[in-house]
Amino acid sequence: MRFTPQDEEFRAEVRAWLDANLAGEFAGLRGAGGPGREHERYDERLAWNRHLAGAGWTCLGWPAEFGGRGATLAQQVIFHEEYARAGAPARVTIVGEELLGPTLIAFGTADQQARFLPPIRNVTELWCQGYSEPGAGSDLASVATKATRDGDDWVITGQKIWTSLAHVADWCFVLARTEPGSARSQGLSYLLVPMRQPGVTVRPIRQLTGTSDFNEVFFDGARTDAAHVVGEPGDGWRVAKATLALERGAAMLGLQVGFRRELADLIEVARHTGASTDPLLRDKLARAWIGLEAIRAYALDTLGGPDDRAEASVLKILWSRWHQALGELAMEILGAPSMTAQEDLDEWQRLFLFTRAETIYGGSDEIQRNIIATRALGLPRP
Repeated sequence: MRFTPQDEEFRAEVRAWLDANLAGEFAGLRGAGGPGREHERYDERLAWNRHLAGAGWTCLGWPAEFGGRGATLAQQVIFHEEYARAGAPARVTIVGEELLGPTLIAFGTADQQARFLPPIRNVTELWCQGYSEPGAGSDLASVATKATRDGDDWVITGQKIWTSLAHVADWCFVLARTEPGSARSQGLSYLLVPMRQPGVTVRPIRQLTGTSDFNEVFFDGARTDAAHVVGEPGDGWRVAKATLALERGAAMLGLQVGFRRELADLIEVARHTGASTDPLLRDKLARAWIGLEAIRAYALDTLGGPDDRAEASVLKILWSRWHQALGELAMEILGAPSMTAQEDLDEWQRLFLFTRAETIYGGSDEIQRNIIATRALGLPRP
């Protein structure tokens, strides 16, 4: 990817706005939130997200006719990179803005777009993703949650798990089986379900970090309007796969800027503690730097190309294993004191513990390697 002079003007605009607005009431939000820390200053981060929306900095890639900014792919990359460089707080709108919104633009009806897109853009309704189940994690086609028609409603019964931010979400897009007797990817539908109703129970899952970003969600006769099915009933697998493909996007480059800051901070810790004089640890730090450069190069090379699940799987394995290894390296550099915690975990202990999950969520390494084997290398299915 090459940035034009116009792109660099856009970069200067983004940087100047962030510098001017991460001040006053928002000054203390730098670095707040993120994986394993979604509980941090949540109400203030929500206010910040609405401040972004008021200035036109949400839904950048959405077409203008749907309330977006119509930003180019390069401009989206620039925004996410500068957002991360500024240390701006983790956004609470990612699921709606980057997953559901583009899905509705591609597959939704005009009524669905008019009803659901403006509240996402304005940050007045928050979303979560109802995909994984206790018996259908990475094997998503095995979902057992059922939805049946009852007059003008769908009635949903079943359980979802590992549902990020379900405890604060207003709505959930749910993959459910709507055709009795169907199996695997057949007979599934993509439903938009209100969370704040009788029949929906959310139970936080306590993580190794002591926090609860993920949740179990139980649907026990929960209802949604019959018109709240995206695509045709029974065609949910196609829509759900399109949503999953959106997880590989410009925001990935911003994530890597955050990784780069973590690595730079760890190098400073190594210098301060004297660990940088250890040849083995110096070598591991150098390899971490090289690995991050390789991830960025691969992400830029494949960004915006054809929808290729194998490429997305390669990128998922690269960044999740790199980040997990960084947490392990932090423990080595800090030595024995890293094994004991006071009342709260420090940033390196939290990094080490939370990254245990990164090679599992979003599709485990085993599933990603199977996708690469079958779709990129042409090997037989296991």
